[in-house]
Amino acid sequence: MNVLLINGSPHCNGNTYAALAEVAAALEANGVKTEIFSIGTAAVQGCIACNGCAETGECLFGDALYLTVREKLEWADGLVVGSPVYYAGPNGSLCALLDRLFHSASALLRRKPAAAVVVCRRGGASAAFDRLNKYFTINNMPVVPSQYWNSVHGCLPGEAARDAEGMQTMRTLGRNMAWMLKGLRDGSLPLPDEEPGVTTSFIR
Repeated sequence: MNVLLINGSPHCNGNTYAALAEVAAALEANGVKTEIFSIGTAAVQGCIACNGCAETGECLFGDALYLTVREKLEWADGLVVGSPVYYAGPNGSLCALLDRLFHSASALLRRKPAAAVVVCRRGGASAAFDRLNKYFTINNMPVVPSQYWNSVHGCLPGEAARDAEGMQTMRTLGRNMAWMLKGLRDGSLPLPDEEPGVTTSFIR
């Protein structure tokens, strides 16, 4: 079992990384392999709604970041997405990447357990957390619970590690994801039947 943790912060070793590392440590302690991948600081192309991926199965921009994460999603059985909070939302570069991935590579993500992690100085965590969870719930991904909303507080480097409740929430999240992955693997949490998709339009 493998879990990919995406660090959506431009600071590859900052507070978002510290929160994700706590989740990863709990997963590893429960027999799940992990990788934390940072999206870095380069500009990220957003989706332009060309719908070319509907024919090819891949985003037509084909940049290195997109292709790298897409390849890692093939390996992953579960996904955790972490982001700092900017103006009550996730990092824009992260959302630009996720928009393209979830539109073009939804088949690689469907039915895989997922969770969001957000890190803020003070406020906006709930709104950012809600924004990230929408990627999962639109794609039939089981959202992994914890003991509280998955937020950690910290501004300066190293402060997140001092948020005792936040870090405990990360560990609980990791243990719960390991539990869900094991249940899916051994059949004790069988997936429900899935109906063929129905798409309607409100325009007549």
